[in-house]
Amino acid sequence: MRKGLALLVAVVMAAGIVVLWQPATAAAPARRHPTARVCPDNGKLLVCFAIRQTDTVVPNLAANALPNGFGPADLRSAYGLTTTGSAAMTVAIVDAFDDPQAESDLATYRSTFSLPACTTANGCFRKVNQSGQASHLPRTDTGWAGEISLDLDMVSAICPDCHVLLVEANNPSTTNLGTAVNTAANLGAKFVSNSYGGPENGFENNSDASYFNHPGVVITASTGDNGFGVSYPASGKGVTAVGGSSLTRDTSTRGWSETVWNGAGSGCSGSVAKPAFQVGLTTGCPNRAEADVAAVADPQTGVAVYQTFGDNGWAVYGGTSAASPIIASVYALAGNPGATDSPNSYPYAHTGALNDVTTGNNGPCGAPLCTAGVGYDGPTGLGTPQGIAAFAAVPVATTTGLTSSTNPSVFGQAVTMTATVTSPAGAPTGSVTFASDGNTLGTVGLAGGAATLITATLPAGTHTISVTYGGDANVNLAPSTGTLTQTVNTAPPALEGLSDPNVSPLMNALSGVIRDNAGNQIIGLDPPCAMTGPYQGLSDTDKLVKSRQLGDGCLQFVTTYDSPS
Repeated sequence: MRKGLALLVAVVMAAGIVVLWQPATAAAPARRHPTARVCPDNGKLLVCFAIRQTDTVVPNLAANALPNGFGPADLRSAYGLTTTGSAAMTVAIVDAFDDPQAESDLATYRSTFSLPACTTANGCFRKVNQSGQASHLPRTDTGWAGEISLDLDMVSAICPDCHVLLVEANNPSTTNLGTAVNTAANLGAKFVSNSYGGPENGFENNSDASYFNHPGVVITASTGDNGFGVSYPASGKGVTAVGGSSLTRDTSTRGWSETVWNGAGSGCSGSVAKPAFQVGLTTGCPNRAEADVAAVADPQTGVAVYQTFGDNGWAVYGGTSAASPIIASVYALAGNPGATDSPNSYPYAHTGALNDVTTGNNGPCGAPLCTAGVGYDGPTGLGTPQGIAAFAAVPVATTTGLTSSTNPSVFGQAVTMTATVTSPAGAPTGSVTFASDGNTLGTVGLAGGAATLITATLPAGTHTISVTYGGDANVNLAPSTGTLTQTVNTAPPALEGLSDPNVSPLMNALSGVIRDNAGNQIIGLDPPCAMTGPYQGLSDTDKLVKSRQLGDGCLQFVTTYDSPS
């Protein structure tokens, strides 16, 4: 065998061809970027969870260039977001210490991505201390400034028309950050993001009662960046715990795929009781389990952020710090929560409106607290946003349209009715029911938000055709109905048997002229009595004088005409 191979090589080389062969090898893994946490952890206070790539910092961009990392269009595409929010919605960011460049850095981010300006002057942006005052801000900190920039940029990316409130705590203690949360709620924010946390200490229920339990207010918190291990305030009773995923583009219908980010926090609270919305769900935890939902957090598949106080411009950020403001902003797109609601329960009622993350893990504890599978898992909870419906207090409105392929039609003619259901939450699922004058024609499942029904049974006359979308509780979509008026005319008499070549021109000439007693157009004459007797052989130059219908149903024509001969 070796001699045979050697001979083959010799022959090939003699022909002047060089063949290089080696065994196939696996593709080289994507280069991993070095990263650094932006907030030091002294083990005593709460810590922010922002992580930054250290080798992709770009101080200034070339004209019309965009920075590295996912921008607003990417994130909105990945999570099926089609609305831009409202100035009536305020998303609050709670962080420690002051970032003196927060507003100017935010302006650069928004202008780079062609988002509307959000400034103190136009009323969109507001910065206060933990007491709600604009002056006597806390001392500056370059690490927390990175967290602040990340949070502000993510709110801008997801809800560009929302107002933004930055509340800066004196330091990252539970008391001061909790006081800042209370201030945000007291100032009217219905959506409050917290991208920080720390280990539980047994006093979580006290802290919940004092700071993190605001019915009718969305409070999100990051689950941490150290893999398996519970983090507070994410484990709080009234908090939406936000885990993290690795987000990549692909060729699927969605255009994106997600796996568990191995740094995303998850865990089982030692002191907070299992909430009602987790009862009956396999969480692997007898108490409160985290996370509830997730968004992109892997710094290797991170987001674009602009920061100049403590950094040098554009960089790629990650950590569950990115995920918390993303989720808070998706809640804002969905509208205000119910006045007495616990909004962290909403996703559990509408799991079909989430992207279930089914692969990856954040530690060795297995499913579901560490390892993803179908349904709930610790690192990503119920999944990532698929539009806004999972985060809405009430079913998201839908609009149902209805069109007819032929209107008016004639009796016996097949007509295609097409229903189209749309919603800001994305393409609705479920089915629609078609009816004519209240009588059901059929029920058809939606595909891409559309359904068709073909009918040829409508009697002559005018009919009200309706199509009803019953909504879909699993994805939190409301019902809607569309209608149209369909006119069905009497069918013309058949033309079978009229083979005389002299008849067809006459029929064409009479089309639109002869009508029956009801006023319906007669296109032809019904054999066997058509064109018999003295009228056989009339040409299209003949002029009709009048017509009358005999008792046997035949139309007889009395004409005067000049013979073409």
